[in-house]
Amino acid sequence: MATLLHVDGLSFSYGERSVLRGVDLDLKAGELLVVVGPSGCGKSTLLRCIAGLERPAAGRVVLGGDVLSDGKRFLPPEQRPVGMVFQGLALFPHLTVAGNVGFGLAHLPKAERRQRVAAELEAVGLSDLADRQPHQLSGGQQQRVAIARSLVRRPRLMLMDEPFSDLDTDTRASVRQEVLQILRAHGTAAIVVTHDREDAEALADRKVGMEDGALREMWK
Repeated sequence: MATLLHVDGLSFSYGERSVLRGVDLDLKAGELLVVVGPSGCGKSTLLRCIAGLERPAAGRVVLGGDVLSDGKRFLPPEQRPVGMVFQGLALFPHLTVAGNVGFGLAHLPKAERRQRVAAELEAVGLSDLADRQPHQLSGGQQQRVAIARSLVRRPRLMLMDEPFSDLDTDTRASVRQEVLQILRAHGTAAIVVTHDREDAEALADRKVGMEDGALREMWK
């Protein structure tokens, strides 16, 4: 299977503190990679650099043969074919489910936007809840809204930052399986970061450990 994402020598610092230390990473098309590590090890920063939310100090990010960032080029996040689900989900509380999912499609004609949103809500099993607001949903339903909001833009790569951290133990396992099914159905490559090895075992095609801003461990 062809390589979709190539990260080479990625480094990033907050002031004097080095957060990423020459990270190298490849991801194949359709692959689900889980990065496991403790809080503060650089997992979230890695995702933010790939998404274009942070500018790396050094290194390259190449997606599908297109350079997203290197020493000369830096493509802003809205121009990258990358979706991201943030820790805490970051849903807009004043918008309905349909409004949240369609938020990033303002550039499309209204009819096409409605069609895309309806199709994505059906794909994640939320068609009947389109007019609800986030506070009226369960934790698992909110997670599906956040995923749909990213996938409706048809990204080539999905990034997920601790997506299950706010869920209780009973809900966590079922939502993990729902997320896995949604990603598989879309055929979307994804990187999930977590501190929980159970998440990694349940989701990953491949797992890699992160420590002190470097990828140091890999296991099947």
